[in-house]
Amino acid sequence: MSTSDHKTGTTPDQARKEAPYGSWPSEINAELLTAGNVRLSEARQFDGKVYWLESRPAEKGRSALVEYDAQSGRRDLLPAPLSVRSKAHEYGGGVYTVGNGQVFFVLAADQRIYRMPLDGEVPEPITPEGPYHYADLQLDLRRNRLLCVQEDKSDETREAVARLVAIDLAAAESNGEITVLAEGADFYSNPALSPDGLELSYLQWNHPDMPWDATELMLAELDEKGAIAKARQIAGGKNESVFQPQWSPCGELFYVSDRSNWWNIYRAGSESPLWECAAEFATPQWVFGMSTYGFLNPQTIFCTYTQDGIWKLALIDLQNGQVKALQHPGCDFESINCAQNRAVFIASGSTDFPSVSLYDGDSDAFSVIASSSAAPVEPSWFSRAQPIAYQKDGREVYGFYYPPCNPEFTAPAEEKPPLIVFGHGGPTGATSAGLNLKVQYWTSRGFAILDVNYSGSTGYGREYRDRLKDTWGVLDVEDVCAGAEYLVQQGLADPDRLLIKGGSAGGYTVLAALTFHNTFSAGASHYGIGDLTTLAQDTHKFESRYLDKLVGPWPRAEATYRERSPINHIEQLGCPVIFFQGMEDKVVPPNQAETMVNALRERGVPVSYITFEEEGHGFRAASSIKMALDGELEFYSRIFNFPLPVAGPGIHIDNLDGKR
Repeated sequence: MSTSDHKTGTTPDQARKEAPYGSWPSEINAELLTAGNVRLSEARQFDGKVYWLESRPAEKGRSALVEYDAQSGRRDLLPAPLSVRSKAHEYGGGVYTVGNGQVFFVLAADQRIYRMPLDGEVPEPITPEGPYHYADLQLDLRRNRLLCVQEDKSDETREAVARLVAIDLAAAESNGEITVLAEGADFYSNPALSPDGLELSYLQWNHPDMPWDATELMLAELDEKGAIAKARQIAGGKNESVFQPQWSPCGELFYVSDRSNWWNIYRAGSESPLWECAAEFATPQWVFGMSTYGFLNPQTIFCTYTQDGIWKLALIDLQNGQVKALQHPGCDFESINCAQNRAVFIASGSTDFPSVSLYDGDSDAFSVIASSSAAPVEPSWFSRAQPIAYQKDGREVYGFYYPPCNPEFTAPAEEKPPLIVFGHGGPTGATSAGLNLKVQYWTSRGFAILDVNYSGSTGYGREYRDRLKDTWGVLDVEDVCAGAEYLVQQGLADPDRLLIKGGSAGGYTVLAALTFHNTFSAGASHYGIGDLTTLAQDTHKFESRYLDKLVGPWPRAEATYRERSPINHIEQLGCPVIFFQGMEDKVVPPNQAETMVNALRERGVPVSYITFEEEGHGFRAASSIKMALDGELEFYSRIFNFPLPVAGPGIHIDNLDGKR
């Protein structure tokens, strides 16, 4: 990591105005993150047209399905306020497909699957009303049916039942005919038909494994009616995670496996990867429909992979095994989809907003179809991610350091910047170096940021990922504390203004760090976990056994759960904390935050509690995103007594200056 002057930008220091860190006026405000900013996902292409989803904060988080045609431009397929989103596994994904002049999608409002002609306006439901969720939609054109994963919650006395099902499109009405193809496993995903329609591959796994722990790749023969005549496991199993099985145009099955410690791409029937390297060609399967590779043509794979936290693009020649690195300014890629020698994907760079991008194999050229933001922000406002590595008890830990960056302001020479350590969610996940306005919001105001890929994060091999087994709440917490201390030693952070924030599992890391260590002076928990015992008993099916691997089998390891729960050691938490919570959150219910807040109030610790009535796990509406950002900034300004250039929302802080 470079330790050069952190006051970067285009304006010389002597021409800048001087103001304390944290108080700098910035063009990167909450409105910029909402009014002109969308979240892109699920880029696909069908019949020469490109499709993707846009989550729009300005429309209360509506997920709009967009179509792009080179001749006619872009259009929304569904009118507002219709939103496309699945609640399968609570996180959704794989929510639409296109074929035969129709689009098929999961409607957020009722979770039914609908179809609509691409030139039509009125969607028609093809699944019945009821407590069902759907994902991983794929057309079986040979049999005029839709294949998908179904999550059945009709029996409230048991966990949701997962199935692979087929929906007959000839008979489909509001009570359409649904045929079960496979059931019995706890989870299913990735149904994929062979080009001739005679074979079906899919993934399945069972409690207590998560899909990044162990999945089974199944290959099934289909009979004349499309039912599974015979199914066998061809890869995966204990301690092997298989990701994205996919058929080539020639009818060969490929998949990603971490059997060598690294998620590499394999051809079914071969024990050797196509390209054996210390890199990850997969990412944790938190949502359905994830994709990191595709077939440009029968001989060429277009793929993305990560090394040292940076994602790259490459072509793999299936005939001779040669690899060609592709030069692209991005550092984060996802949602790869290929057809007719073109690849569509979502890319972002260190100073480039996420975009729906296209690679043309004929011309070997890239182009941008749509950007996540229309905001005219000069690159001089953006702090660039600097990869760092540091040691904690002999183990190496990774992350990205962002120095304060504002082209118009600088701080007094003797002042060190406040540091905010970010703890990503998951905890089986990772942060990336791609442009993130929620990071730039802070750096442009004079905060330094450390975004930590703590032990257990993905992108550094299975052994690194497995570090967190039985040690969640220990190693991740030690790693974020060590990262802050490392930057203090480098002279890049004020030791008296070390802050930590995180959401979901990252929120638990925040609360555990504040409770069990004395590194940080304040923190922000966004829908975080304070009581592991409650989470073990009160969460959705997908994650109901997740903690068995991270903490220990429940209830046998109940003592460990209690020992690592911040709520049981609240007397050790003495610094200010702000909590943000969606009241419709089914992943981390509101009682998690409320229990912590009430305990801190009673102890006289400065605490603020901000709730959002219609939000779930993560905030989508513009008003919620704005309050979460501006409220947190105001909290820090009042705790550390630095001025704000613009008045905050006026949050209430209990026990500040002795007031409740």
